[in-house]
Amino acid sequence: MLKKIAIGLAAALVLLLAFIATRPDTFTLSRTATVPGTPDIAFSLVNDFHQWNQWSPWDNLDPNLKRVFGGAESGTGATYAWTGNSDVGEGRMTNEESRANESVRIKLEFIKPFAATSTTTFTFKPVQDGTAVTWTMTGENGFMSKAFSVFIDMDKMVGKDFDKGLASMQAAAKVEVAKRAEAEAALKQAEAKAAEEAAAAAAAAAAAPTEAAPAVAAPTP
Repeated sequence: MLKKIAIGLAAALVLLLAFIATRPDTFTLSRTATVPGTPDIAFSLVNDFHQWNQWSPWDNLDPNLKRVFGGAESGTGATYAWTGNSDVGEGRMTNEESRANESVRIKLEFIKPFAATSTTTFTFKPVQDGTAVTWTMTGENGFMSKAFSVFIDMDKMVGKDFDKGLASMQAAAKVEVAKRAEAEAALKQAEAKAAEEAAAAAAAAAAAPTEAAPAVAAPTP
């Protein structure tokens, strides 16, 4: 009886391993949201790793997160390494390609709790209500990743974090849009006041009486 059970378990294990092996060798996760404002606003939030704490769904999970910025200040060549608790683990990002207000491609390397490397891409396209931001992650599925995907829907699990991050990006962009609107309104008000003062000064100059020229005595013959 035990022998039959052992044979059955072994057969089930072989079938499971065979099924895992048939899982896709690569994966793609993607989410899109409309972010307020022009493309340069959303682009700057992604292109500069120093700004990620405003919207990243993982950046604030650990209040004691250790961050190390390197390379360029922003854009191509910029790096960001982090070490944190079990919620965020340890990893590194490298901005591999940055096209102003169009796209950012990042090499994402996880170190802990597991090692993995993937590519993250952000694209920015102007639309009627703002900017369509598409966040995509692609990579290869190793055996452990394939086994993990059998029991857990990675698209749903990671996708909800993407949705959360994009929602935070919308909020951060909305603040920037409001700041720019206030600055523009203040500039217009200052220009209007300057124009009024100039017009008033011109009107006052035009209304001022003109002094008569002094009489010149005729020369004595």
